[in-house]
Amino acid sequence: MALKSFRPHTASLRFTTLNRPAGLSKNRPERSLVESKSKTGGRNTYGRITSRRRGGGHKKLYRIIDFKRAKLDMPAKVQSIEYDPNRTALLALLAYADGTKTYVLAPAGLKAGDTVYNAMKTDTNDFRPGNSFPLSVIPPATKLHAVELLPGRGAQIARSAGTSVELVAIENGYAQIRMSSGETRLVNAQCRATIGEVSNADHSKRSLGKAGRNRWLGKRPRVRGVAMNPVDHPNGGGQGKSKGGGGRQHLVSPWGQLAKGFPTRKRTKLSSNFILVRANGRPPRGKK
Repeated sequence: MALKSFRPHTASLRFTTLNRPAGLSKNRPERSLVESKSKTGGRNTYGRITSRRRGGGHKKLYRIIDFKRAKLDMPAKVQSIEYDPNRTALLALLAYADGTKTYVLAPAGLKAGDTVYNAMKTDTNDFRPGNSFPLSVIPPATKLHAVELLPGRGAQIARSAGTSVELVAIENGYAQIRMSSGETRLVNAQCRATIGEVSNADHSKRSLGKAGRNRWLGKRPRVRGVAMNPVDHPNGGGQGKSKGGGGRQHLVSPWGQLAKGFPTRKRTKLSSNFILVRANGRPPRGKK
């Protein structure tokens, strides 16, 4: 198991469960594939906070990841499986036959010493985790991750730990894929995808154990609106949980937008034409 619990020597360790995947490299990241990453504290170019509850945390280097997998028909050997502080998934360091090194998202089951490759077509049934193909040559019912939305743009779908999509069918130049949310949508069959599901599925089962570990991750405290005064939040005020305030009314953001059950997706968004079934099992608005 990748999950590790601790003896309760302290109050925080009693409830701490951390994710410790086996086989991770202890070496520093590949120097040619990292770049500096500055913190914003949630502020935009004008210095105004646009994303609340951000700030502090450990320094991080950004790992440059190959989401396009454009180096075709050349085997690559997995040199190591590494931790990435910028995402939930693990990374695999690939070394191609010509000496090029790249980082890719590590699928479940991939380990150091394995060989993967990228191709446009295949004559064999070599659909092992980590290999990258266009959707048009992948058999239905295959689990995939790192799927492109547009050919050549790079992977955008199913990139977080433990996620995958299922290839349902291919018709008229489009592939039907079923998301983990239950949504089914169309994607151009020339878009690339990687076989397998993303590694580190136990990431969601961890328990940080104390508030300080959240601060290490760059997350500042979150105060509930119902605990504030009416001058500070629309849900604030009231003597306890009263009808006039304190949370018995509809929960909203500090600026009054509904927080639960309110659709924020635009009805006129063009990509809605490619959604066949929404996550709630219903067809998109305007379709029957």
